[in-house]
Amino acid sequence: MTASPMALLVAYCAAIALFSLVGGFVPNWVRMTHTRMQVAMSFVSGLMLGVAFYHLLPHSITWVGGSEAADVSMWWVMIGLIVMLLLLRMFHFHQHDFSDDEHDQHCDHHPAEEVSAHRLSWVGIALGLGMHTIIDGVALGAVIQGQSADGEVAGLLGLGVFLAILLHKPLDALSITAVMNAGGWSSSSRTLANVTFAFMCPLGALLFYFGVDHLSHSRDYVVGAALAFSAGAFICIALSDLLPEVQFHSHDRMKLTVAFLLGIGLAYAIGGVEPEGAHASNNTLMENISWLNA
Repeated sequence: MTASPMALLVAYCAAIALFSLVGGFVPNWVRMTHTRMQVAMSFVSGLMLGVAFYHLLPHSITWVGGSEAADVSMWWVMIGLIVMLLLLRMFHFHQHDFSDDEHDQHCDHHPAEEVSAHRLSWVGIALGLGMHTIIDGVALGAVIQGQSADGEVAGLLGLGVFLAILLHKPLDALSITAVMNAGGWSSSSRTLANVTFAFMCPLGALLFYFGVDHLSHSRDYVVGAALAFSAGAFICIALSDLLPEVQFHSHDRMKLTVAFLLGIGLAYAIGGVEPEGAHASNNTLMENISWLNA
């Protein structure tokens, strides 16, 4: 399959916006069960971890280049992790479980927390998720930038990052609209918030994709830093937010574990359909981390 990077980016952005919109409308259509939500979160956690380690970090090391590339990339991974952790602490914006039936019956160690029905309680969630989704957009724009300069790419460039964002966005949109619904906001207000949120990730991706070319000599470093920063953010979301929500559940342990491992497996397998050269070769990686043995 051959497609221009720009065409891929537009297609990815359109799909992410659509899935986000659908996620925001879920409370109006169906009632998500507790078990289904937990399985989805486990799968997305594994996928995000796999994408961070198998895709974003190797891309970053390749783009930064030089003997200290691995060192530089790991610094940006740590910065991304810390920034995302601070966002989570400030806004506590991932509220992914709004079902009560199965939750009350099965959870022994992680009692249900009531979602605040205050009319403005969704604002903090929206602010945190807004910044988070812009970071996702930067990750997508940066990974699409990591392509050959000839303008044509054989394969699905950035598929791993795209899928991690695509499957995560409906959960985020659901958080916003469900809390707004609990606060008594009108359908039109919830729709406006949902539409605005849906297009924030594509906006971040397009701004980075077109804006980074204006950085001339520092372009490669910025792309590499953005990829490593995004890897840190993905790791933080998976380990400090999604997985802790499911690890306390005494029920369905095997089901949740399998879903998590399937997510990691999918992230690894995606490398087979991405273009050749999209990731650093083993020789390149060994050269870039040679500083460890110095």
